[in-house]
Amino acid sequence: MTIAGIHHITAIASDPQRTVDFYTQVLGLRLVKLTVNFDDPGTYHFYFGDEAGTPGTILTFFPWPGVPRGEVGTGQVVTVSFEVPIDSLDFWFKRLHDRSLYIGAAEERFGDPVVRFQDPDGLWLELVGRSRVADRRVHVAGGVPPEHALRGFHSATVSERETVRTESLLELMGFTKANEEGHRIRYRAAGPDASIVDVLHEPKTPRGGLGGGIVHHIAFRTPTDREQEQWRLNLTGQGYEVTPIVDRVYFHSIYFREPGGVLFEIATNPPGFSVDEPVEHLGEQLKLPPWLEDSRAELERRLPALTRSAQVAK
Repeated sequence: MTIAGIHHITAIASDPQRTVDFYTQVLGLRLVKLTVNFDDPGTYHFYFGDEAGTPGTILTFFPWPGVPRGEVGTGQVVTVSFEVPIDSLDFWFKRLHDRSLYIGAAEERFGDPVVRFQDPDGLWLELVGRSRVADRRVHVAGGVPPEHALRGFHSATVSERETVRTESLLELMGFTKANEEGHRIRYRAAGPDASIVDVLHEPKTPRGGLGGGIVHHIAFRTPTDREQEQWRLNLTGQGYEVTPIVDRVYFHSIYFREPGGVLFEIATNPPGFSVDEPVEHLGEQLKLPPWLEDSRAELERRLPALTRSAQVAK
C-alpha cells in the first residue's frame, strides 16, 4: 500500500477576486469548485485545476480578505511546481513578464529547466519544462493556448531544518529517494503524475509563519476509503496524531503533522468534483455541503461578491 502522489495543495490568499482572476485568466486554470471553507464558512474555498478537476492538478485557496502576508520558512511547503511542455517555457516567460510578475532567475534542476515566479500574494510557483507531460484534459482559459496549458503538479518543495524524520515518513508512505542535488533531496511516489516531493535541508532558516502567500497544507492521494482507514491505523501506530476521517464532500480526509511541522493530509480520489454538478458546469455556482444549505442566504450575504466573468473562465 503506497501513496500515488499529490492530491491537492491548499494556500492562503488575501483577495478573493484577484485570486480567481489570476489563476483563471493568467495561469489558465479552471475554477472547478466554488464553495466555502467547511471549517470557517464565512470565507470562500476555491479549487483550481484541469478540465475535470483531476487529483494531482488541484491548487486550492482560503482567501481571507486583508490577511497579512506570511513568512516563508521551514516547516512549510515553500514552492508549488506545475509541469508544462518544455517548448512552452518561452511562451510562459513572456506572458509572466508582460504582466509584471516577479520572476526569479532561470535555473535547471535535475536536468529540467525551471521558471520561478510569485503570485500576487507572494506564493512561490514554478513551471517545470518536461519533454513528456501528463495526458490531461486541459482547460482553455485566459487566452492560454491548449498546447501551452499547465498539466497539473510536477512537485512540491518542503523546507526543513532537520530532514531525517521527514524522509523516514515519506519512505513509510511509499516514496523512494530518487536524487539529491546540493541541499535538495528528491522523493518520488508510486504514481506516474504529480508524484514528486523535494525536501530542502535548511538548518539555519527560521520557521515560517502563516499568512497570505503561504501554503496551509498538502494533501496526498489514495484510491479508496478502505486504504485511507488503513493509513490512519498505520500512522497512528507510528506515533502520529491523526484526525478522525473528515467528510469534505468531494473527498474524505485525514490530517496530521509531519515531524518538521508541515500539515499533511491524505485524501481519497472519490467521490470527485462532479458529485454535485456536472463536469460541463464545474465552478459556475456556489456549492455548499448539505449541513450548510440552511445557512445559504446568510452566507451569500457575508461572502464578498465575485464577478461572473471571473467565476466562469472563458
